[in-house]
Amino acid sequence: MAISDVVGRVHELVKRYGAITSNSKRAAKFNAFGENTVICFPVAALFGERAIEIGSETLIGPYVSISAGMAPEQELLSSQIVQIGNRCLIGRHSSIVGHLEVVIEDDVYFGPNVYVTDQNHSNADPSQPIGNQSDVEQPVRIGAGSWLGANSVVLPGVTIGQRCIIGAGAVVTNDIPANSVAVGSPAKVIRTAATE
Repeated sequence: MAISDVVGRVHELVKRYGAITSNSKRAAKFNAFGENTVICFPVAALFGERAIEIGSETLIGPYVSISAGMAPEQELLSSQIVQIGNRCLIGRHSSIVGHLEVVIEDDVYFGPNVYVTDQNHSNADPSQPIGNQSDVEQPVRIGAGSWLGANSVVLPGVTIGQRCIIGAGAVVTNDIPANSVAVGSPAKVIRTAATE
């Protein structure tokens, strides 16, 4: 057997047994971790699990970062900061950073490299570095059945309605109504489906 075959088999075993599932000990650290949910190995960053809820049948791809707070063991504002619903798909290399509240409803799909946060920096005090001014915290909600394309960004205070499409590379700075398609930076609605 070639060395590349051995390395390939070991790599597959590490991915399989390194994943976090509802049966693993690490799942018990979460506020909630649904049945048949998987966080693929490797995880880029994961902390504040005690304030993270993940529903059932959700798949979180490799190299994803999910955090409640800025650092491990940080005092958190609540026990429900990041909530990810049932049957969601979070694409590889995506990041979800919550400080106050990030809610991702059921059946939401992310492409790769999506970034969602409820916290941002300010430049209110010109005598201080911007990185030291992090007083902007506003809840974020992504409606059920929505799709966020690759490299899209969702910023604090945004509500994306149900069944929306956010185009690849979009930067969402304002609310998006249900059943809409939004593209660009800043994201603008280009179409809204008629509803009955």
